Amino acid sequence: MTSEQSDAAAQELDALATSVRSLLDEHAQVEQELADPQVHSSPGRARTLTRRYAELDRIAQVWSRLQRIADDLDAAHDMAEADASFQEEADELEATLGEERSALLVDLRDLLVPSDPDDSRDAILEIRAGEGGDESALFAGDLARMYERWAASRGWTTEILDAAHTDLGGVRELTLALKSSADGVYGWTKFEGGVHRVQRVPVTESQGRIHTSAAGVLVFPEADAPDEVDLPDGDLRIDVYRSSGPGGQSVNTTDSAVRITHLPTGITASCQNEKSQLQNKEAALRMLRARILAARAEEAAAAQSEQRRSQVRTVDRSERVRTYNFPENRVTDHRTGYKAHNLDQVLDGRLDEVVESLRAAQRAERLEDIG
Repeated sequence: MTSEQSDAAAQELDALATSVRSLLDEHAQVEQELADPQVHSSPGRARTLTRRYAELDRIAQVWSRLQRIADDLDAAHDMAEADASFQEEADELEATLGEERSALLVDLRDLLVPSDPDDSRDAILEIRAGEGGDESALFAGDLARMYERWAASRGWTTEILDAAHTDLGGVRELTLALKSSADGVYGWTKFEGGVHRVQRVPVTESQGRIHTSAAGVLVFPEADAPDEVDLPDGDLRIDVYRSSGPGGQSVNTTDSAVRITHLPTGITASCQNEKSQLQNKEAALRMLRARILAARAEEAAAAQSEQRRSQVRTVDRSERVRTYNFPENRVTDHRTGYKAHNLDQVLDGRLDEVVESLRAAQRAERLEDIG
């Protein structure tokens, strides 16, 4: 590393100091709050603080190492100025530690990019068939399997909260909960919200013609605990009804399905997946909390052009975020221009590269915003 590069790194460190120090103050404050036993009586609050502490702790560790490197280099330069015989040793240290400092500065810049506060939450995905009839429902089923395989590859756990299938094995609607003890699931899955378009010859097509159909995906951050989104009984209307769907299973013979309406907002959630009305009620409440949490965040970001607002609420083939072209084995993401001829692998759950292109674009945009 040249002396000019070393000086530039030192100047950048000084420029970042103000931003970092305010975060270090917050780090100390959050650490103090977590030491208060009373905080842990509220699981939602405790998990929010724990998550924030982990984010700030990464910044604190990187900054601490950068400070140690700066101190070591300053000491080496002072010794070389006092005794020229130390100059070679100082140069070697500058080369070694300079490379590490450059890498740590890149990490620190990434860590300082403002993130969505919900990124580290678990997520709930809703997949809905759209235009295209049976073919759309079959494609929605393909998307559900893709997400389940992706989750397995990342070590996430999956739980189907609700599902409605068609006679051909497709999916009319499916709600999937994704959880992780380490990963920020929502930070990865939020980019899946929108309309997904498929181009292929449907199994129902006798003439071999390529059809285009669509399925919609909605993604919500899941509430950390029931107490995070308070739902007083007086704010809820709960309706029970008979489950519907193919097959004539016992799930369809009792009034076990549940629909819950949050009266203050009009937001609803329903579940008919289980035979037990109580189980369906609990699943519907989880979905309802997630939708209310997302609605609150959406309101808070109403003045900004946030990603969450771009999720398409209607399943219209013209409002697409990604296209899956089977004849060419091609997947195209229309937001970043990402394109690859490995559709078979993507549908098998290898989504990381596609999503990372979106994460990188978001990071770049936010870096521009902070100058």
